[in-house]
Amino acid sequence: MRIRTKSKRTGGLSDKSSDTILVILCVMVLLIVAYPLYYVLIASVSNPYDVFAGKTFLFPSQFTLDGYKAVFADDSIAMGYVNSIKYTVIGTVFSVAMVYLTAYPLSIKGLPGRKFLSVFFIVTMYFGGGLIPTYLVVKETGLMNNMWALFIPGGVAVGNMIIVRNFFENSIPREMIEAAEIDGASKWKTFIKVVVPLSRSIMAVMVVFSMVAYWNDWFTAMIYLPGQEKAPLPLVLRNILIKSSASASQASTISGGYAELNKLTEMIKFSSIIVAAAPMLVIYPFVQKYFEKGFMAGAVKG
Repeated sequence: MRIRTKSKRTGGLSDKSSDTILVILCVMVLLIVAYPLYYVLIASVSNPYDVFAGKTFLFPSQFTLDGYKAVFADDSIAMGYVNSIKYTVIGTVFSVAMVYLTAYPLSIKGLPGRKFLSVFFIVTMYFGGGLIPTYLVVKETGLMNNMWALFIPGGVAVGNMIIVRNFFENSIPREMIEAAEIDGASKWKTFIKVVVPLSRSIMAVMVVFSMVAYWNDWFTAMIYLPGQEKAPLPLVLRNILIKSSASASQASTISGGYAELNKLTEMIKFSSIIVAAAPMLVIYPFVQKYFEKGFMAGAVKG
């Protein structure tokens, strides 16, 4: 007697269909995220009137570099680049060092007062004195017109510190630290020789976060660094854009009047965005492979 068994069809999509759908969704998300930046790029080399008329969609319209010429014609651009590079490098090194020196002790479960210190840092994420008290503190400590005013008041990014602390707790075996201490290594040597080399992935994440923050920061420099000679690139571009804004007196001195001045101002807006964003876009691919690994390893597990 032969018994026939009916094969059951599992519901849902096949693996190939699921992968195809996921790829399509990822491509759609990529286009949604990447197109605004691409649009700014092609708008920066297009005629502003065509941009306003909706004629610029996938390719530049009436290709022109007048916006970039106007931006780089200002002598302060080179100075702004130098200042931004200096502030970004110093600020990134300082910020990452402070985050590491804060996160590592808090990752040690036997640290006296660990819970109190953790709560103390977390409270600062939600409550602060505001701009005026911070300004008074910076002024009274003699940091006005000093580049360290950009770094010291916000030296420890608490959000980044929590990510690094979780990484130390979850991704670095405690046995390795104890073995190094048993072999006679001091706590400082253990930190330098064991902890830091094993945390390169999360360090790459912190470097990217800090670089982007310091590179884009113009408000802090505007408050604490008066004068053009110390202005970072975003503040220089802001000043160029303000100077290029249309006014009755300027329009009367330019061939074509107000319309021509307004056209140049719009081109400068788009060009300034590209000029400011280009360095970070160039650097990011080199650290991208560490970024996802380090960020996920430092995420809160629960």
